[in-house]
Amino acid sequence: MAINGSVVSVKGPKGQLEQQVHPDMLVALEDDNLKVSRPSEAKEHRALHGLTRSLLANMVAGVTVGYEKRLEIVGVGYRAALKGKDLEVQVGYSHPVLVDAPEGIEFEVPAPTQVVVRGIDKQKVGQVAANIRAIRKPEPYKGKGIRYQGEYVRRKVGKRA
Repeated sequence: MAINGSVVSVKGPKGQLEQQVHPDMLVALEDDNLKVSRPSEAKEHRALHGLTRSLLANMVAGVTVGYEKRLEIVGVGYRAALKGKDLEVQVGYSHPVLVDAPEGIEFEVPAPTQVVVRGIDKQKVGQVAANIRAIRKPEPYKGKGIRYQGEYVRRKVGKRA
């Protein structure tokens, strides 16, 4: 861990991350722990204090343990496959959708209907998972689409004769 002005960098077994913190927040390195303090009790400083603490904690957790999001693909003929480092998703369109793996993100497909997004940056992992889910969101009538593992999809009744 290193503090250079308002840039905090954290290095761990999985990689290295850097974060620009607000100039008002005071970040100190004490006994291998990052300590965030605020200059006043103003509402803005209290909010920035919590934000900064959470961002730094997520960085430390990311470089030591890492983050992952699991997605499920539901639907007849819907599936995913790896093409090199990229992800190819077939979800009912006339063509397969190719999702490029950004820097620091890796995909895993343990089953054709499951996708795991892994990385050290929590925000980037969540954004890539949300982009994949946005390809075909779960629809409320049959529940087909891409959803997060454990996500509840509210079902509607549909037409009645």
